[in-house]
Amino acid sequence: MSVFKEFRDFAVKGNMIDLAIGVIIGAAFGAIVSSIVDDIFMPLIGLIIGGIDFSNLFIVLSNPENVAVPSVAAAKAAGVSTLNIGLFINAVVKFTIIAFVLFLVVKAINSLKREAAKEPVETSPAPTKEEVLLTEIRDAIRATPRV
Repeated sequence: MSVFKEFRDFAVKGNMIDLAIGVIIGAAFGAIVSSIVDDIFMPLIGLIIGGIDFSNLFIVLSNPENVAVPSVAAAKAAGVSTLNIGLFINAVVKFTIIAFVLFLVVKAINSLKREAAKEPVETSPAPTKEEVLLTEIRDAIRATPRV
C-alpha cells in the first residue's frame, strides 16, 4: 500500500473531517469571542470602573533611555520592557468565556446521551401462550423417535 493511499484513507475518515470542521469553527468562535471581549465587554467594564482602557493598562519594567511610553504599542516600538496587565486580563476574560461555552456544550451533549440511554430499546414482544404451546408441541414431536 502506498504512503499516499494510506494518508488519503487516514485523512478522509469521518473523525478527521469532524475534527477539521471543529477546529475551523473553534477558530471562528475564538475570533468572535475576542471581538466581544476587546470591543464590547472590556470598554464597558473600563467605563464602569472609571475610564480605564484595559488594552493599554501596563507597567513599565525597564526604560533605560527614559522614552515616553503612552501606550503598549509605543513601548514595543521603543523597545521598552512592559508588564501588560490589561492584555492579560483580556486573555483571562476570553478564556473564561470560551471555557464556559464549552462547558455548556459538553453538558448539553451529556444530557442528550443520558436521555438516549433512558429510551427503551425496542424488543420483540413476548410470545403468546399459543405460540409457547405450539413451540413445546413442535419440540416434543422432534424429540420422539421415528419408526
